Amino acid sequence: QESRGLGDVYKRQLRRLIMLEKNVIIKNETGLHARPAASLVQFVKKYDESIEIILDNKVADAKSIFNVMSLGISKGTEVTLRVDGENEEKTLGEVVNFIENLAD
Repeated sequence: QESRGLGDVYKRQLRRLIMLEKNVIIKNETGLHARPAASLVQFVKKYDESIEIILDNKVADAKSIFNVMSLGISKGTEVTLRVDGENEEKTLGEVVNFIENLAD
């Protein structure tokens, strides 16, 4: 197995520190319950990045229907999306767009 230099270790640590976040207001009528939550989870599973939804200091893995549903997000709620990984900016933009156009 090839050994990695300290530069690689620092790059990985720095990447962990530089994650993107954006606040989004949930607009669809039923919030992130049942069908909309399932649609979101299905959509984000295609990404390699870590994607989290944060509400009131509770962090949920957006790739887990149980985690998303446990937040009880209703219409008008502002949540924070956090993306961490190789293509954070692109992924965050696509997930925000998906949520803003989410139908019941």
